[in-house]
Amino acid sequence: MSTRADAGTGTGAGTGTDTRRPHADVRSGVRRASAFLARRSLKAHRRAWAAVFAATTAAATLIGAFAFVLGSLLLAQPPVDRYAGADAVVAADQQVTYTAKPWGSKPQTAKTYLPERVRLDRSAVAKAAAADGVAKAVVDDSVPVAVGGGAGGGAASGVGRSWESAALTPYRLTDGHAPRTPTEVVVDSALAAAGSKPGSHVTLQVDGAPRPYTVSGVADTRHRGAAPAVFFTEQRLTALAGHPGTVDAIGIIAEKGVSADALRASLDAALPDRAHGDREIRVLTGSERGQAEYVDALGARGDLLPLLASIAGTVLMVALLVIATTLSQAVHQRSGELALLRAVGATPRQLRSAVGREVSRVAGAAAVLGGIAAVPLGLLMRSLLTTDPLPLPVPVWLPFAAGATAAVLVPLAARPVSMLAARSITRLRPAAALGAARAPEPSEPGRLRTVCGAVLAVAGVGSAGAATAQGGQAAAVAASGAATSLIIAVALLGPWIARVAMRVLGTPVRRAGGVSGFLAARSAAAHHRRLGAAITPIVLVVAFVCVQLAANSTLERAADRQAAAALRADLVATGPAAGLPADAAQAVRKAPGVAAATGVLRSGVVLAHREMGDPKLDRFPVLGVTADQLSGTLDPHVTAGDLADLTGRGTVAVGKDRAADLHIGTGDTVKLRLGDGTQVRLRVVALYERALGLGEFMLPREALAGHVPAPHDRQILIRSEHGGAASASAVRRALAPYAGVRVRTATADDVRIAPSTSDEDNALIIIGVGVIGGFALLAVISTLSLITVGRRPEFRLLRMVGAGRRQVRRMLVLETGLVAVTGLVIGTLVAAVPLVAFAVSTAGSAPYLPPVQYGVLVLAVTVAAGAGTMWPGPSGGRFILGRRV
Repeated sequence: MSTRADAGTGTGAGTGTDTRRPHADVRSGVRRASAFLARRSLKAHRRAWAAVFAATTAAATLIGAFAFVLGSLLLAQPPVDRYAGADAVVAADQQVTYTAKPWGSKPQTAKTYLPERVRLDRSAVAKAAAADGVAKAVVDDSVPVAVGGGAGGGAASGVGRSWESAALTPYRLTDGHAPRTPTEVVVDSALAAAGSKPGSHVTLQVDGAPRPYTVSGVADTRHRGAAPAVFFTEQRLTALAGHPGTVDAIGIIAEKGVSADALRASLDAALPDRAHGDREIRVLTGSERGQAEYVDALGARGDLLPLLASIAGTVLMVALLVIATTLSQAVHQRSGELALLRAVGATPRQLRSAVGREVSRVAGAAAVLGGIAAVPLGLLMRSLLTTDPLPLPVPVWLPFAAGATAAVLVPLAARPVSMLAARSITRLRPAAALGAARAPEPSEPGRLRTVCGAVLAVAGVGSAGAATAQGGQAAAVAASGAATSLIIAVALLGPWIARVAMRVLGTPVRRAGGVSGFLAARSAAAHHRRLGAAITPIVLVVAFVCVQLAANSTLERAADRQAAAALRADLVATGPAAGLPADAAQAVRKAPGVAAATGVLRSGVVLAHREMGDPKLDRFPVLGVTADQLSGTLDPHVTAGDLADLTGRGTVAVGKDRAADLHIGTGDTVKLRLGDGTQVRLRVVALYERALGLGEFMLPREALAGHVPAPHDRQILIRSEHGGAASASAVRRALAPYAGVRVRTATADDVRIAPSTSDEDNALIIIGVGVIGGFALLAVISTLSLITVGRRPEFRLLRMVGAGRRQVRRMLVLETGLVAVTGLVIGTLVAAVPLVAFAVSTAGSAPYLPPVQYGVLVLAVTVAAGAGTMWPGPSGGRFILGRRV
């Protein structure tokens, strides 16, 4: 089949002229021969290639879907609601940076977004108003407002703003007049629907007890995205906001005919480089204006992007592993055919080219189909992500780009893998290939494969051991690396694992299965490589799902237990969305039967530190508490220091494990950035154990109060002297002047630093476990189907020597059980190694996976293994010995 020059033909025949064909003709002949072999092979092995097609289609679909979601998330911007009528908005930069020099490298900079609004110095208002092209510069401050209600009654939540800032949305008066005195307000039409009209009175709670105001007018806006608003006079709003020297933002109304670019350039020239401290001033136009309203939207995106990117990286790793396993098995099953072609004269180049052409055609068609299917899957995944208030855009070009990404990556990965799998046959000499065509498959992997698998196994165990000595994110990274290394090691050492499994399970299978058990045990013992290929995708799905589910459930369980153990309060008071003023907790303390009452103010801090030499900026939610009341309502389990010293603006209590990571103790100082970017040095006065439930840092309430939009408590934790309904009634009477208060029995969720299950966590679990786990199960079905299709000559031979249909079918059932049990056991062990390290280092306990979830996983794997083995086998109605069995 090799292409040679024929001497004695053509114009130079018999004349001694060299008549060898040029290299171009030789290459053309090679291409024609390999194309012929590829076409014939695709027809002859269409069932085997169908399994490869299914696996590569699913891989392309997943890769394209994640490219779709990540692209949409990267393009997302907060909506422009409050500033829809402004031509530009001047606001402080919400980003914070940290630059450090890693070991042996150039300085690197880490960035993150601050969780609370950074305010501008009020002097920037006059400078913005003086810029060319500016018609008006409007101060925009806001305060949370509770409208109406009382103790036990409902209260609507809204935003208090100055009437001058109404032009930024814009609002227009539909009835009445603008507020003229501190006791007059304008309400928007959403609040007016409750019965407010000019001349009527409305009860508003901003800070302190609710007060009555006179409705001077009603305003309406065509832009319905803005929150319900109440408008005060500018002087009254400034007094209520409580920060007269600073402003939240400055809305800019441009003169007619001034473009956005010209306005930005003019404001950049007029404003100083810095607002105050180290915070830069930003001029936002167009779609950027929403960043000034939803200050933490991009921060939430920044938290979500690394998680999704990590899952996408896992998807890519799983896809490449599945494609490599499936293609290697497909090519390996044809090793006899390839050896025979080599023996009759096919060149190595022709065989490699033929195999590459087959794979390219299959993978190319699968990639196109997968790229198309990636769009609806990406839309589904996108709908699961709760990114409010950050809408995820879908530009026209994004679906095409996602599909093209999948269509390019999959064939690029598939062709080299297939040619590498065929290398062991194509490099043989023709005489040796003839013997290889008749020889049975090797039962052991090559030396290089074995050495690589052993090295990865040792590295995985070592990485898990390193995770136990670390904490926080470093432990999670080490545990994840351990899981990845062990999964790849299992794929490389599959035949050896299969041999060990047969020694353990072979005897029970033979004894329990009779003739079928004997056949199943002998077949598995004779084909370790095939059994290892069947086990690999099961190990993959079991290990991946167990790690994802157990890591989350372990942390959730530990956090729930710590929060429940820390709770000493028996009652909790909650207010409307605006929260409760600070004096509400003082009123509760004076109620009869109350032993202690602690207002809980929630905010966030940013910690700059190094992780394995690299600069890192981590955001942590924190609780602000009142120290002298804390012992009666909350017990963080202090291991060093005294929480009674948690007072003033310069102290902090730190979780014990976090303190160990930072190498600090009581009396030392830790540098943090508060939620609005203010840098503080805090003295550590106590270390505590229950950081998973209560957070890594705990600050005095007064330290946080000046760095949040409004110093309102989220809850008031109450410890009664004798308990019972009498204390609850006394608390309700004490809080009667405050709007929308609820008093109920306290639970662990009231003190947990984060909710037990958030929508974002649920979405990531569904995406990570559901989508990738489903793909891995499809890989199980595809791989086992491919193996079963390749065993049809074996089934025919068994029927020829007298095996009955039931015996062959039962043999397959026993083999399926053998594969499923081995895969489940090995997959569970692979997951257990990093999970134990992660759980011990972060939660101080054993890993936990709800039995129901593990049971569902076992059932799914068993069903997938059965479908992959039985559907294309004799029980699936295929032809054996020329007749249907």
